[in-house]
Amino acid sequence: MKRLVFTAAFGLAGLAALAAHAAPLDHAPLDYVNPLMGTASKPELSNGNTYPSVGIPWGMNYWTPQTGKMGNGWAYTYDADRIRGFKQTHQPSPWMNDYGQFAIMPLTGKKRFTQDDRASWFSHKAELAKPDYYRVYLADSDVTAELTPTERAAQFRFTFPKTDQAWVVIDALDKGSFVKLIPAERKIVGYSTRHAGKPMPGFRNWFVIQFDKPFSSAEVWDGDKLIADAQEAEVQHAGAIVGFATRDGEKVGARVASSFISLEQAERNLAREIGNDDFDATRAKAAKRWNEVLGKVEVKGGSIDQQRTFYSSLYRMVQFPNKIYELDAAGQPIHWSPYNGKVMAGRMFAGTGFWDTFRALYPFLNLMYPSVNKEMQEGLANDFKEGGWLPEWSSPGYANVMVGNNSASVVAEAWLKGLRGYDIETLWQALVHGANNAGPMEAVGRAGVEDYNRLGYVPYDAGIKENAARTLEYAYDDFAIYQLGKALGKPQSEIAIYAERARNYRKLFDPETGLMRGKNRDGSFQAPFNPFKWGDAFTEGNSWHYTWSVFHDVAGLVQLMGGRKAFVGKLDAVWSLPPVFDDSYYGQVIHEIREMQIAGMGQYAHGNQPIQHMIYLYDYAGAPWKTQYWAREVMNRLYRATPDGYCGDEDNGQTSAWYVFSSLGFYPVTPSRPQYALGAPLFPEAVLHLENGRQVSIKAPGNSDARRYVDALRIDGKKVERNWVSHAELMRGAKLDFSMSDKPNQTRGTKEEDAPYSFSTAAEEKQ
Repeated sequence: MKRLVFTAAFGLAGLAALAAHAAPLDHAPLDYVNPLMGTASKPELSNGNTYPSVGIPWGMNYWTPQTGKMGNGWAYTYDADRIRGFKQTHQPSPWMNDYGQFAIMPLTGKKRFTQDDRASWFSHKAELAKPDYYRVYLADSDVTAELTPTERAAQFRFTFPKTDQAWVVIDALDKGSFVKLIPAERKIVGYSTRHAGKPMPGFRNWFVIQFDKPFSSAEVWDGDKLIADAQEAEVQHAGAIVGFATRDGEKVGARVASSFISLEQAERNLAREIGNDDFDATRAKAAKRWNEVLGKVEVKGGSIDQQRTFYSSLYRMVQFPNKIYELDAAGQPIHWSPYNGKVMAGRMFAGTGFWDTFRALYPFLNLMYPSVNKEMQEGLANDFKEGGWLPEWSSPGYANVMVGNNSASVVAEAWLKGLRGYDIETLWQALVHGANNAGPMEAVGRAGVEDYNRLGYVPYDAGIKENAARTLEYAYDDFAIYQLGKALGKPQSEIAIYAERARNYRKLFDPETGLMRGKNRDGSFQAPFNPFKWGDAFTEGNSWHYTWSVFHDVAGLVQLMGGRKAFVGKLDAVWSLPPVFDDSYYGQVIHEIREMQIAGMGQYAHGNQPIQHMIYLYDYAGAPWKTQYWAREVMNRLYRATPDGYCGDEDNGQTSAWYVFSSLGFYPVTPSRPQYALGAPLFPEAVLHLENGRQVSIKAPGNSDARRYVDALRIDGKKVERNWVSHAELMRGAKLDFSMSDKPNQTRGTKEEDAPYSFSTAAEEKQ
């Protein structure tokens, strides 16, 4: 099949002509991915805060060109003009930074190895970035560097000019590292201990680098000095530099693998994953795997720009959390535990924050990649058994950032949507433990749990930051625990308390403002109160953003606001209010504030997660055409497969998952409920290839930007008025046929019985 090959910057003139025209997806999904989407970012303004990760879906290691200083979380930024090395990375976010990283860099001319001395100018015009392959011309050295990955290994290919001064630098970074030269085997081994999180005693990322050409020289270095007559160095900042004499155009190959367990395991990973494969064979296998994973979802029609944005987003969704487990000599999964420092049996994953990803990323895994999430659930059970708690942010162990106890949603949803074959009883114990205890840090377990369990909320004056946000998320998490407890047949005497706590969101609703508001221990609301104040009682948002965080009981929120008309009016106000803000809690304009301010969508702050589901709440109040309108507006305005293509942090697949779900025409407002609120498809046709062998067909003939409204919907041939589709329907292989219109249908989906599930109105939940 003919393949479209894009430059990383999508700069070919021929493609510009294609971009304006609709086209079927007649190429491999991989061809549509731009790994540079979101890389034009900085701490002051995020357009994604991504880097071009070259790897395998959910792989243990990724690779990226490093334009920033070694150790800088902004590893690659689109406006940079020099590359310092090619880094093995496990970084989920620039804010979390990295762990176990090391770098490789080819060069020519004078022998040099420090990151500034070895840096080379490059141009995006001479760069090709794909998920399975990266190539760039390093101008200062006249070297072309290529790399292609496996899950735990990679191959490099460096094309040198004619010179007797060709070099490859290996940088194991500072904070304690080791390198050893084995010239007789054309090999370098070592480890990096660098990590940005809390101390991890015994942590090492072992690596082995095998070249296909003998060294003409080989030396080790410490910091900025070569170490004379040494074959190894175990120092604060270790590295190596090996030399070659090369013919013009000669290609020097390097095979690289790593392990968190041992050097022996790194060698095993290299032999198992690369073996005798040459560079092109490894690349072909990587491309095949990407097309298998991305090809689970086919979209047809729309513009090429929309297809690029879709598959570039899907690419981001299948990276984190990534595997940190390996396979032993018998092929059994084992892992180094960041919790106890030991090598343990079983699987483990790391590199995600549930505050972000419980909303849509995990629902997508449960729908399209349940076998992968099954492994992740096994990993969560191991997290609990080895560390005593479920992580809310892992990188790779517990990280003390963000709020909530949203592991409850991630665990409950997987079981409630049919995943089986893992230790659910251990996970149930983990949920109960986390819901009723404060952890070793604020972001593990529940900070403020005593007050929450006694009063029904975390008080504003209890000395616990972002208390209203915690309360609202705890209430939803309690709902998730209750639903799982019912499914597991737990006695009502044990789980009724979670049903009661699921209603705690009501205690923060302020009838005077119609918004959620912090509350003191004595029952009085916080004062003064500014609904435009970011932070304080809320997390990276204000009351206008967090008021909608009643994922499980939107009908209850509608009732609190005075009915459907008032509720819709409140939703409308988010768009019509000016983007004013109070940044006094932070003392500066944080990037999330700036991203809301410049988006031109009022108080709607899509660049951060708390409000991303809000668009779908019109479905609950009889105004689904407003969901359809605004979902399309956000897709049109705030997403594009370009370096500035996101409107805030991409956040490990969550912001991408919003786009992918919305493009398909539905969204998981209540993740731990097997149901999706309906929007409207972006593409005229989409096909979901489910793991159970069935297919979901989504058709919307005549769909266009003007014809964005749903006039009618048939599911499996039957006309439906409801604003939701069930998970069970999709898993059976549903056919969704949308009739689209350029005018909103203000009679369809308007009855109360058309609304998606809400806890307070569900017949089986009324008590």
